[in-house]
Amino acid sequence: MASTQEELYKEKGDTWPKILKYNYEKYGASRKAMRHKHYGVWEPVTWADYYLSVKYLALGLQSLGFEPEDRLLIMGDNAPEWYYSELAAQSNHGISVGLCPELAPSEIKYIAENSDARFAIAQGQEQVDKFLEAKQELPRLERVIYWNYKGLAHYGDSLLMGIRQVLELGREHEEKHPGVFERGVETGSADNVCAIVYTSGTTGDSPKGCLHTFRTLMTGAIYHLLLDPWYEDDNLVPYLPPAWITEQWWSIGCHLLSGCTLNFAEAPETQYRDVSETGPSIVVSGARIWESQAATVQARMLAADVIKKFAFRLLMPIGYKAAELKFQKKKPGLFLKALRALADALLFRPLKRSLGLLNARICYTTGAILSPEALRFYHAIGVPLKSLYSTTEGGALTGAKNNDVTLDTVGPAHKGSEVKIADDGEIIYRQPGVFLGYCKDPERTAQVLEEGWFHTGDGGFINKNGHIVIIDRLEDIIELPGGEKIAPQLIESRLRFSPYIKDAWILAGQGKEYALAIVVINYDAVSRWAGKRKVAYTGFADLSQKPEVISLVKREIDRINQSLPPGVMLKKYVNLHREFSPDEGELTRTRKLRRRFLQNRLSELINAMYNEKTEVPLETLIKHWDGSTEKRRTIIRINSA
Repeated sequence: MASTQEELYKEKGDTWPKILKYNYEKYGASRKAMRHKHYGVWEPVTWADYYLSVKYLALGLQSLGFEPEDRLLIMGDNAPEWYYSELAAQSNHGISVGLCPELAPSEIKYIAENSDARFAIAQGQEQVDKFLEAKQELPRLERVIYWNYKGLAHYGDSLLMGIRQVLELGREHEEKHPGVFERGVETGSADNVCAIVYTSGTTGDSPKGCLHTFRTLMTGAIYHLLLDPWYEDDNLVPYLPPAWITEQWWSIGCHLLSGCTLNFAEAPETQYRDVSETGPSIVVSGARIWESQAATVQARMLAADVIKKFAFRLLMPIGYKAAELKFQKKKPGLFLKALRALADALLFRPLKRSLGLLNARICYTTGAILSPEALRFYHAIGVPLKSLYSTTEGGALTGAKNNDVTLDTVGPAHKGSEVKIADDGEIIYRQPGVFLGYCKDPERTAQVLEEGWFHTGDGGFINKNGHIVIIDRLEDIIELPGGEKIAPQLIESRLRFSPYIKDAWILAGQGKEYALAIVVINYDAVSRWAGKRKVAYTGFADLSQKPEVISLVKREIDRINQSLPPGVMLKKYVNLHREFSPDEGELTRTRKLRRRFLQNRLSELINAMYNEKTEVPLETLIKHWDGSTEKRRTIIRINSA
């Protein structure tokens, strides 16, 4: 009998396939493991369906020659087949390698070569085409299996095979080799390498493959379950596929250990609508998603009718006051409680329902620094959002209980983790969830891993309450000649809270006396704003350079400058004529800025901003639907803050 909650979780098994088998035997076909929206209908997947799909896919892979320690590339949007594929590989003592569905053929080639993959499972035609484009440079790749058949009926390449055919091969393989799957599951070990999880490549280098075992991944999952228990009746809508480490903990680990239900949106573009239908109790998203959602709410209210706008302005201060008392660990008085209940009925509940957050009791943000304004907004409307800190290499480090959330921290370290702050302010930690090392890169592994201590590269400190405060990447912190230091991420996140700003990049040239801001406007919100004021424009680039829009953004820059010390105020800014793009290498696939890359690409613009110019011409390469390209020249105005 387990004596602690942690031991109870571990009683279910020490590998994901063992825990899946436990759930299959406990729930069978009587309980949903997943739901997937398909052609507008939510289709249930029971624990029996989940287990048997993994079983026959694993056996089918075996029949095709998949061996222990083989790598299986998995590429696609979130869907049940993603999870079947990962656990099938692991049931065969193989290793899953997740790929973002938007990767280019060159990026697929890099990861396939780096991981020595022989097999791949892809979503559909778009991903299959990329593998076929790269296949001549991937001689080790023996098979690409697809789960969405649309558009692939007439593909005759011998590399390809549909998942239904593989499942049938699995059934035939079981007849010839009865019990082989079950023996494979039972002989799995917690210390088997089970996944290679690639970093996002924020620094501009190629993504690094992090070797993880069941033990290291389970540590992260159990940390989160001990922080906020998950239950069988909980619903979760994953916002990313398990190519990212957080989804390895939440959508695979916490899901299997708790027995809750995963809900998969029909497509990425229907995510918000589908979330609203399911009313999830657990919501996990990146900081940029939360900030974008909050900014969208504000933009909608700016464009709302007079009554809604009045209600928003009247009732939101009540929510902010109640949230502020909560952050200060003070109890509201009876009068404020009554006002808060009224505001909840009239505004906050309808607002949460529209965002799909009405039933949310666990809400996490991770991956980047969340602005205090955004965190304050969600707590004002009654959403218990909190920031966590983790790394792909080092595992999950922090998390606060719901009654211990503060605006400027990511919570205390999980029990079982050790944390140190180096002389230069770097956060260093060790715990059972730290990775084994980088794939094929012992030198880089030695640079970040020393006697089990992972060197994060992030600057921060531990406050008097034991909470960790994240400042920024050490290499990104700007030090001006006068000695003042700027943490770009915090300023950028505060700018993104504006309904009119989609993205921002704060930078300073080497030895320069002041910092600059390169802003990307929120085209939808700004175009509505311009339409109401009869500002004529022809497109994104033209709208971004309109004097009225430049003044609009200046108000947001001024708002930030008012809270900054005089020596670090932003002195100049531009509205960029286009959005940053992950396809152009300016953002990672999780929409983090690749600063080093941007510094090189926009060097002409940066130099002009420091050389007292008032405008600079930039060329943009426009790609049309038919594959043709066109160069367009845009005059970018340089503005003083």
